[in-house]
Amino acid sequence: MKEITSVHNPRLAALRELQRPRARRESGLFLAESAKMVAEALSLSLCRTLVVENGRAQEYAAMIAQAEDAHCEVLLVSRAVMDALSEAKTPQGVVCTVAICPEPERLAGRRIAALDGVQDPGNVGTILRTADAAGFDGVLLGSGCADLYGAKTLRATMGSVFRVPTRRTDDLAGELAAMRARGYAIAATELGGEDFYAGCPRGNCVLVIGSEGHGVSQAVRSVATHHLALPMRGGAESLNAAVAAGIMIYEMARER
Repeated sequence: MKEITSVHNPRLAALRELQRPRARRESGLFLAESAKMVAEALSLSLCRTLVVENGRAQEYAAMIAQAEDAHCEVLLVSRAVMDALSEAKTPQGVVCTVAICPEPERLAGRRIAALDGVQDPGNVGTILRTADAAGFDGVLLGSGCADLYGAKTLRATMGSVFRVPTRRTDDLAGELAAMRARGYAIAATELGGEDFYAGCPRGNCVLVIGSEGHGVSQAVRSVATHHLALPMRGGAESLNAAVAAGIMIYEMARER
């Protein structure tokens, strides 16, 4: 077990690099914050380095023991170092580096969510969490989506990032066309589409959620088998992307 008390320590600098997308891609690691996220990473043997604030070592003694049993690096750090490493407003005193799991070559299962340029990290994380809760089989992330392993996105997933298969692609329309050829319905959500409740497909289906500002792209709309919209019976013209996704995900998951 090592101790770091200086914010100028080179080991801290290397860990802080993981706050950047490029460093995460190159290292194959991301930073997980909060006791819940760290506990899940440890239970899945994905933790590589456990960082604990030295004043809370007793509180996290079980995690430290678990990490040492798994031959993970354990660092005890000062409060100043933890504040420099954590991106949370109120750090919980524990952070770990986590190995990024290899992406599947393709997603499979009955129900998949696809995000077409959803840029807000909170929306991406919340949709992933909702897909997990509703029993969806995976989430496909097109170009322009918020980084799945950024701190804000991870916090919004509340650990669902460990449970839901995900795949990133720069050719979302192409991947959806291939899934359509395998028998999937491709349901694009768009203003002016058919009433979602009347046209909601059952069976193998991909639900496509568009970007907050521009909706589903024309390339993706062109391969869709269904063009759907939630009915707006009040004065609002649209819903937040994560809220709309949650309503539709649960309706798709409902067996008839």
